[in-house]
Amino acid sequence: MIRILFYTILGGTLLNLMSCKTSGKEITKKKPNIILIMADDLGYEALGAYGGNSYQTPNLDQLTKEGMLFNHCYSTPLCTPSRVQIMTGKYNNNNYLGFGLLDPKEKTFGHYMQEAGYKTYVAGKWQLLGNSHQQKLAGNRVGTTPEKAGFDDYCLWQIDQLGSRYKDPTLSTKKDGTKTYYGKFGPDIFLENITSFMEENKKSPFFVYYPMALTHDPFVPTPNNKLFNNFDAKSKINDPVYFGEMVQYMDMIIGKIVDATDRLGIRENTLILFVGDNGTDHDVVSKFNGHSIRGDKGHTTDAGTHVPLIANWKGKIAPNSINDNLIDFTDFLPTLLDLQGSKRSNSEQLDGLSFYPQLLGNNSNKRDWVFCHYAPNWGKFKNKRYVQNKNWKLYDNGELYDLAEDILEENPFLDGSYPEGQTTTIREFRKVLDSYK
Repeated sequence: MIRILFYTILGGTLLNLMSCKTSGKEITKKKPNIILIMADDLGYEALGAYGGNSYQTPNLDQLTKEGMLFNHCYSTPLCTPSRVQIMTGKYNNNNYLGFGLLDPKEKTFGHYMQEAGYKTYVAGKWQLLGNSHQQKLAGNRVGTTPEKAGFDDYCLWQIDQLGSRYKDPTLSTKKDGTKTYYGKFGPDIFLENITSFMEENKKSPFFVYYPMALTHDPFVPTPNNKLFNNFDAKSKINDPVYFGEMVQYMDMIIGKIVDATDRLGIRENTLILFVGDNGTDHDVVSKFNGHSIRGDKGHTTDAGTHVPLIANWKGKIAPNSINDNLIDFTDFLPTLLDLQGSKRSNSEQLDGLSFYPQLLGNNSNKRDWVFCHYAPNWGKFKNKRYVQNKNWKLYDNGELYDLAEDILEENPFLDGSYPEGQTTTIREFRKVLDSYK
């Protein structure tokens, strides 16, 4: 009798342990894979889904039809500030060391995803470790390597060497270190490594961050151009005539990443986010809803900061969804935390607002404004701070712009001559500017 009772208890214990183990696997499976793709120097006007008429982007158009298009996503006007902001969930007044640098003390979305049990991968453009000149400008402070920023593995351009990012690229991987891939095209190598990582980790939740090299200058032929084979990667060619085919190549690569999620059977458990890091290069003029728009990268106008954002999650996000809410780059990290179910401690102060509920159709919690602290430390671009909503924009020097009537910001209202009816908006904007000093 005692022996029977012992085996009964033992069997029940084993069943409970197996049940807990199975339950744990089920919980892990429910965590969605996340692929965050960020194009380099691509404003919203470049995409057909937004009304762009110059370039063919069928794969992004399809992602939009099957997902959600955001009409009001805003970045900073320049590469590094946007990267620091999107990775840390903080405005640049809190954590920006200087151009080409990420403060190694900062906790990034890579760290958060690792803590939640995700395998993490980054491919594309790094630009966060800094060269000696950039480090000197920042008071001899150094930046961050991908491992220290929370990524298990990587394939990146611009870690310890510059070189080409396109033909004959000089890239760094965790396995092989830094080397030049002669006859190859950088974006193709990034794609190969991303899809290999997805294949290896298809049974685990994974986070892929893909800050693309495309469509940043130099504007050069892609492998789809017959000129590619004879093109000298060391030449000084930088011709905007190639921008269109670079956009199309970017779109093709995104299509192949989407195809990989289908092939691996993980599409319905994978959120794909596509965003631009800042406005289009100033040398590029695009047709948009029948009008010409010149890119304004580096400047704080709409053409320098208004970027595309597309979210696709088959079976979760309603097809053909249009989101008219304000989004900025501090919002991505809180969204990722909501997606994978993590709770942050009170000591982890983030500036962003999660848009995860909005992906599922709940718009009860949304922004009233977007803030930008812009201190580029690069080129001849000037430091600026401002707050805006969809209609009005207030700089900390007192200039106020009516975005509906003056999108190029040529005719500011000055303090003392502000239009009637905007007193409440201006008061709120000033409170925001004061709060981020």
